[in-house]
Amino acid sequence: MVEKRKRDSASDAKPVGKKRDAERTRLVIIQAAREEFAENGYDGARTDRIAVRTGMSKGVLYHYFNSKDDLFVAVLEDIYLELRSQNEALVLDDFEPEAGIRELIAHTYNYFVNHPEFIVLVNSENLMKSQHLERSQSVRSMFAPLSHRLGELISRGQEQGIFRANVDIIELYISIVGLGYFFLSNRWTLSVVFNRDLLAEGAEEKRLAHMTELVLDYLRNVKPMDGLK
Repeated sequence: MVEKRKRDSASDAKPVGKKRDAERTRLVIIQAAREEFAENGYDGARTDRIAVRTGMSKGVLYHYFNSKDDLFVAVLEDIYLELRSQNEALVLDDFEPEAGIRELIAHTYNYFVNHPEFIVLVNSENLMKSQHLERSQSVRSMFAPLSHRLGELISRGQEQGIFRANVDIIELYISIVGLGYFFLSNRWTLSVVFNRDLLAEGAEEKRLAHMTELVLDYLRNVKPMDGLK
């Protein structure tokens, strides 16, 4: 009976091992596809090059992902999940309201700085009017927890009289993302247009300080002076 239990136990473990191997294989493919799409854009990316990057055959790729479109959806889901996870690692409850906003802005901005492929991939999808992301079952709900936690942070600031009333949390977060995203994705052209080297050492830090003050100036509850009401 002991032998039978051992055999049963081994049999039970086998599917778990296979599941883990399948998940590892899937992640390897997504990482290779992420690099290929980031380097060559959606149109320029090739599944045969993705297969070479993974050391697998194209048949294995198509076993896990039915098409190049499906693979691109998976890559987009992966980068948005990564951004969400990075933001979730920041516990906003640990900060006073202004400090929490500063941390969220810096955290989000530095993710874009350290992961320039995010900007390339999202730009590619916007050129295609989000035809792939619309197929995602998970992206629409990914940022609900962050929106909730940001809302709580703003509410604490309002209760303390630090932040203004009537703050739209989604608009606020879009502004936080946009102020950094636009700068980082357009600084080559902006450098030419304004004759300023926005890729110079210190330019990224200067931009972060500027956008942080812009957001905080918007949020601060500034009472009108007497006679100017």
